[in-house]
Amino acid sequence: MSTSTTPAPPGTQDPPPARAAPRRTARTGWRRALRRDWQLYSLAILPLLFFLVFRYLPMIGNVIAFRRFEPGGSLFGEDWVGLRYVRMFLSDPTFWQVFRNTLWIGGLTLLFCFPVPIVLALLLNEVRRRSLKRFVQSVSYLPHFLSIVIVAGITLQMLASDGPVNHVLGWFGHEPIRFIQEPEWFRTVYVGSEIWQTAGWGTILYLAALTTIDEDLYEAARIDGANRWQQIWHVTLPGIRPTMVTLLILNIGTFMAVGFEKVLLLYNPLTYPTADVISTYVYRSGVESNSFSYAAAIGLFEAVIGLVLITSANQLSRRTVGTSLW
Repeated sequence: MSTSTTPAPPGTQDPPPARAAPRRTARTGWRRALRRDWQLYSLAILPLLFFLVFRYLPMIGNVIAFRRFEPGGSLFGEDWVGLRYVRMFLSDPTFWQVFRNTLWIGGLTLLFCFPVPIVLALLLNEVRRRSLKRFVQSVSYLPHFLSIVIVAGITLQMLASDGPVNHVLGWFGHEPIRFIQEPEWFRTVYVGSEIWQTAGWGTILYLAALTTIDEDLYEAARIDGANRWQQIWHVTLPGIRPTMVTLLILNIGTFMAVGFEKVLLLYNPLTYPTADVISTYVYRSGVESNSFSYAAAIGLFEAVIGLVLITSANQLSRRTVGTSLW
């Protein structure tokens, strides 16, 4: 028994083959991966809950920057006041002094604390004795594991009027310096303690990045007659440039968020002219003075500046060096 096909009428074409819906395919692939690796995905539940509870849900409280909030009243404020609190801090001379202090301390911290781990990692990479290298790494890492309270206590004791630093200055006939009470010394004290606490820990990422550089590049540079300094400049630094750019973008994003805890522990009313930053000013305005709406408006202003900084730095990095976070 034979079958025959009827020819299609002239001027007609066969219908195109049906295509699978891309959304359905992507959804099916995601579900398949979730069923296959559900143990790995379950590890992300706690971090996601942490960010949800402590990072995203508190953002709802920013609404009190535009509402009049009274302790004991509504959680989201009583009356809508618009930009009243924004105009208040923009016309407050104390806020602009605090804003300048934040820029100064944040800029000095970025200028000195960012390159020090890079230099330390390059120096450690040149050490050939493994025992010495491990000793230096252990000593430089140790301050990172100390709490900020202990770091601030050590700093205050070392720089006290009768502390070890002034004792050493006295041996050379110098008068004691009031490091903690004089405003002009606060920025130096803060940046110095920050370098001591973070430099060693910051080298970990750079040392890991150094291990990914191909040794053949160094061999080719030596064949071309490059010395050690030229190898570092033309091989090592370009090899760790993506890591440097990524960390620089992250540091720029936290430029305005100067360490609240350390500043709070180190400063005093005598050093307010140079030590008071936005985070401590928000703390005193909100917690001590019960001006929660005013403090929320300042905190929102700081967050917006941080968002603009990290977005601008990411775009600039993408266009100049081709490396970015997103």
